[in-house]
Amino acid sequence: MPVHATAPPLAPCGVSVSATLHCLTGWAIGEVAGMALGTAFGLGTWPTVALAVTLAFVFGSALTSLPLLRAGLPLATVIPIALAADTVSIAVMEVVDDAVMVVVPGAMESGLGSLVVWGALVFALAVAFVVAVPVNRRLIGRGRGHAAVHRTGIHGGPDPRPVGALVAAAFVFGTAVLVAGAATR
Repeated sequence: MPVHATAPPLAPCGVSVSATLHCLTGWAIGEVAGMALGTAFGLGTWPTVALAVTLAFVFGSALTSLPLLRAGLPLATVIPIALAADTVSIAVMEVVDDAVMVVVPGAMESGLGSLVVWGALVFALAVAFVVAVPVNRRLIGRGRGHAAVHRTGIHGGPDPRPVGALVAAAFVFGTAVLVAGAATR
């Protein structure tokens, strides 16, 4: 009798969306700061991407860590939890976001006053969120990723509803900017 591999269980969709929105908040702060700083200082494409990636991981991990530290967990306990909770999710969002930013004409070369920079960036953030949700759903269902935070019983961070509304608005704004830019070329 053949052995059939079964897919790992999936987490409930609401839990996955909430976890991804939580991860997205810290990641987006770092990503936007990195892209803005790199652009403002005239760094090239790859140094700007490196700065944005670094800050995304720093801010994403910090937002996961703060509620745990406030609850009294020692830093030696918090660091592995934050890394387990955020690393894969942030990495997936980074790959998607940076790919979008690099392929959109002018997104990395335009100044901070350019709508194409902000349109591409918020569009990329929204697309990265959509790609990361199923990844997080699979991870949480397997007891990995953001499930590490859930096991502590300590939940913090921003309310996912306004973050979700911002992601939706970002997608609409970014899409409008990119479509308008493409239409004028």
